[in-house]
Amino acid sequence: MNKKTLTITAFALFSLFFGAGNLILPPLLGFKSGSSWWLVVLGFCLSGVLIPLLGILAHARLQGTLFDFAKKVSPTFSLLYCYLIYAISIALPSPRTASVTHEMAIQPIWDSSSLVTSVIYFALVYLFVINRSKVLDVVGKSLTPGILIILFLIVVTAIVSMDFDFSTSEMKNPLSDGILEGYQTFDAIGAVVVGAVIIVSINIKDKAASYEAKKDLIRKAGFWAGLGLFLVYSGLILTGALFSDVFPADVTRTALLSGISTETLGGTATLFLSVLVSLACFTTAVGIVTGTSDFIKGQFNDSNWAYRITAFIGCVLGVLMGQFNVGYIIAVAVPALMFIYPITIALILLNVLPEKWASPRVFKWVVITTIVFSAPDFVGSLGVGLPSYLYLEWLPLAEYQMGWVIPSITVFGLVNLQSKNSTP
Repeated sequence: MNKKTLTITAFALFSLFFGAGNLILPPLLGFKSGSSWWLVVLGFCLSGVLIPLLGILAHARLQGTLFDFAKKVSPTFSLLYCYLIYAISIALPSPRTASVTHEMAIQPIWDSSSLVTSVIYFALVYLFVINRSKVLDVVGKSLTPGILIILFLIVVTAIVSMDFDFSTSEMKNPLSDGILEGYQTFDAIGAVVVGAVIIVSINIKDKAASYEAKKDLIRKAGFWAGLGLFLVYSGLILTGALFSDVFPADVTRTALLSGISTETLGGTATLFLSVLVSLACFTTAVGIVTGTSDFIKGQFNDSNWAYRITAFIGCVLGVLMGQFNVGYIIAVAVPALMFIYPITIALILLNVLPEKWASPRVFKWVVITTIVFSAPDFVGSLGVGLPSYLYLEWLPLAEYQMGWVIPSITVFGLVNLQSKNSTP
């Protein structure tokens, strides 16, 4: 492994993570948090940086596919989990990238329809996906540096030019609000999806690389990509907090980012922001469609036709869903995230633990517990009325929609303790 390979892989990882949600969510969080912006940073980066980084570390250890993440629960569960993850990915975050690109990068300059934007956008995504052997090089060498330069200009200009005079926070629980908003980045899901993309890409580029060499490369690249995400999120949240008295309280996510860009970069704001949004969203869409196509290809005996057909279907679905506005797609995503995110977090954490603490039995009982105790939050997000006792409000963290955490940790400890005591 040389420094050039590490740099390209780290840049590619960062860029595949950094998409529409990563760009538009942090500024509004900071805007609402005011003086509590640092608590929001901690929460947001916990679910949007630490958990995804652990997901990449798990991939470095497994060096398999998404199926390997959940197979210790059972092969059937793992297959269902994979299909659900990929279905959510191509139905929500991938189309959202096209919607954000249209609202922020295309519509302000050209008065064209979202359909035209989506068709051109996903045609380009398809071209990248069917040339997947070049994904790492193109994304890592060309697109990511452009994203970082433009973000740097916006954040640094805001920090240098603004007084550090924050408004009072309107958030009651800034830490938990940051954690839950971090769900909307889809980064934990992104970790298990694009982590597999990175592994396949590395295998294509260097088939002779050893397990240890690939593990070292992925772990180091994941660390640098995670550090980059942390700095970017912190900068965008702080920037939003600095502008908390500048824009109206009901400002939308896209309008706030556009306004901040105009205030910091002046007359060049529209051009810079258009480039930034397009690059950030495009790379994420490529990663999602590529990951989904890789999985379906594996289900059909490595058929290239299955890969191409899946990529085409994913892009067509992106065009169709991309007709909805950003706010609608984010709202629709909430129930899906409340269901799949706790399971994904549990699987990531179990996969980074030593084998002696994460046996198939531990996997099975922890995941079952996570599903059971996160179910009330999922049902509640659908707007279905339930008796209050079913919401398990007595559980620690339940008021923050994380009532599944303590039960899952407790079951993890009990199953390990029971296994240890039963060992002769």
